[in-house]
Amino acid sequence: MSDHTIITTLIPLPVLLPFLGAAVTMAAGRWPRFQQITSITVLTAVLGVAATLLVFADRHGPVALQVGGWATPIGITLVSDRLSALMLVVASVVLLTVMVYAVGQGIRDGDEHQPVSIFQPSYLVMAAGVANAFLAGDLFNLYVGFEVLLAASFVLLTLGASSDRVSAGVTYVMVSMLSSIVFLAGIAYAYAATGTLNLAQMSERLAELPTGTRSMIFAVLLVAFGIKAAVFPLYNWLPDSYPTAPAPITAVFAGLLTKVGVYAIIRAHTLLFPGGELDAVLMIAGLATMLFGIFGAIAQSDIKRMLSFTLVSHIGYMIFGVGLGSAIGLTGAIYYVAHHIVVQTALFLVVGLIERQAGSASLLRLGGLAATSPVLAMLYLVPALNLGGIPPFSGFIGKVTLLEAGADDGSVLAWVLVAGAVITSLLTLYAVVRVWTKAFWRSRADAPEGHLVSARPQVLLDDAPDVALAERADVGRMPVLMLLPTVALVGVSLAMTVFAGPLVGYSERAAENLIDREGYIEAVLDAPDADHLDQGGER
Repeated sequence: MSDHTIITTLIPLPVLLPFLGAAVTMAAGRWPRFQQITSITVLTAVLGVAATLLVFADRHGPVALQVGGWATPIGITLVSDRLSALMLVVASVVLLTVMVYAVGQGIRDGDEHQPVSIFQPSYLVMAAGVANAFLAGDLFNLYVGFEVLLAASFVLLTLGASSDRVSAGVTYVMVSMLSSIVFLAGIAYAYAATGTLNLAQMSERLAELPTGTRSMIFAVLLVAFGIKAAVFPLYNWLPDSYPTAPAPITAVFAGLLTKVGVYAIIRAHTLLFPGGELDAVLMIAGLATMLFGIFGAIAQSDIKRMLSFTLVSHIGYMIFGVGLGSAIGLTGAIYYVAHHIVVQTALFLVVGLIERQAGSASLLRLGGLAATSPVLAMLYLVPALNLGGIPPFSGFIGKVTLLEAGADDGSVLAWVLVAGAVITSLLTLYAVVRVWTKAFWRSRADAPEGHLVSARPQVLLDDAPDVALAERADVGRMPVLMLLPTVALVGVSLAMTVFAGPLVGYSERAAENLIDREGYIEAVLDAPDADHLDQGGER
């Protein structure tokens, strides 16, 4: 078998392995330790496959597989190119570290009660949905990936069934269903206009349509993807939904799930609608997302809500780069997506440790953490400065690349976005430094509610309705399996700074592939089917 054939057979594994792992962990609900080992093993294997796909895509270009023996362009197509492979690798790193973190939290919370058995299979189903969305080569399969995410996310968001989590879950599902309905409408319009759902074939046929028809289809898809990515004015659901979940779930939701929507915007803009008809709309939306998100962040007194608003604001940087439509703009957007997934997830994991150490995430109750836990202080400070764009961290590199792209564009709107990006960066730095001064630097006695300790632990427990009413027995303790993955993810963010040159170079090559669509189209339309591979066929 050729290298190409071997790699092609690996493409479905990031989707299949988590589904199989979910089935195994569902059946093993009575054995939580076996569930944990299975989940970590599966996610480690997915990371290895994703890394292999990334190396191959960088060296040899896009590779595609037709699933089910259907001839191209009928049926399900899975495609691995530089962008999708990078997203898979970063997502796999985050999913694995958060899983280990959740196991650490479950070990601590599970001393007297069994951990919720549904967490592991739901988490793996979510991982499969993420991978399916990144690898999807047709519009309907992308929709299926989003729906798998929605189903698993609702279960994870409402673990424990407390009133605030159920309320947040209902809001999340209603907004996601609205997005799904709009997405289905976009799929229907695209199919009616082109007669296909295969992205490669659709890209060729869309070029033959009138500009107005293309713009209408793109606008509908942008609304659907914009809701999922929390782009202004479609972001209001996010700050009320994410902070209510347990720390590991909040971390993976905030760091990863919104980027699936951003990925869909990048793919649609570059592959299907490269004419730039709605670039001005994207740039204005990016500016508004940056400013409204950061203004919301600086008004918060809860660290989780503050980080949720900064999450929204930094989505604006990515949309800024996409709206520019240039190679350097896409380079900055791709690099910034990878950077932000890691840094935002790390910060939410740190918040989970803060809740462990101090019993609360409210700035009204926190203080003195730098003295009581210097390790925790450093774990917060490094990604916080990274998020704020302080040199030489990866956040600074990503923002400088985007600012350079805006300056190269030279239009009035681009310069307005450059100014907005600088203001957002400064206000982000203000927001994270404010958390540092209040939670870490000042004495807890100086906090307005410093004498209070939260009575509601972040747990993943079953059959424990009385735990939420009990006083925290674990304040001041940070389990090793919660601490180590947080350290590892902060280390990954530092590695993205140390190896910024190669990563920016990879992002640049990925951007060039997106602009020159021929490689992707050729790989898909000439893709082998699974039955052909089973017979040992060569391309």
